[in-house]
Amino acid sequence: MTVQPPNTSPALAIDSRSLNLPNAITLSRFVLSLVLFTLIWADGYWITSALVFVIAAATDFLDGYLARKYGQVTVLGRILDPFVDKIIICGSFIFLLRWPDSGVGAWVTFAIVAREMFITQVRAFMEQRGTDFSARWSGKIKMAVQCVAVPLCLLSLSREFINGWSHYLSPTVFLRLRDITVWGTVAITVYSGVEYSWRAFLILRRPVAE
Repeated sequence: MTVQPPNTSPALAIDSRSLNLPNAITLSRFVLSLVLFTLIWADGYWITSALVFVIAAATDFLDGYLARKYGQVTVLGRILDPFVDKIIICGSFIFLLRWPDSGVGAWVTFAIVAREMFITQVRAFMEQRGTDFSARWSGKIKMAVQCVAVPLCLLSLSREFINGWSHYLSPTVFLRLRDITVWGTVAITVYSGVEYSWRAFLILRRPVAE
């Protein structure tokens, strides 16, 4: 009888080493995203929503830092981290569509979600070919700007926050700052999408070594 060797494909190489602190933090970010979406939908919890988002965004930097520092980078972590990032960013903009005064229009959400989904597919395709398609600075800046835009949109819905800070920052200036940040988010999101697409195009044009 022939004994089949166990499948050691990297895609399936998720073992006990994956049950580490960085991955637990990543999973906690997913849980926080569900809490965030519930708060946004419920109405009236805007300051709390902004705080939950900021905490979730902070865990994005923390899990990566710990994984690199302690050599705990795993297959599961490489899959989960960007996946959860897409959920919390895209989900936030989608749920904010419910509130027109948030400054998030349908075109904003479409541009961001379309870019994230398309580049996710491009990255998966390139990595399946064995090509290093790691994040560029434009992608990191995009994530940082998105993490500023979402809390500003949430806080702009809070009368308590707007009135409480009116002595330091007028509502008009705050809303203008929010809108500029949202427009900047769309601009850098589209730019990074074009850059990643062009990068993939140039790689695919290279002749295959024989």
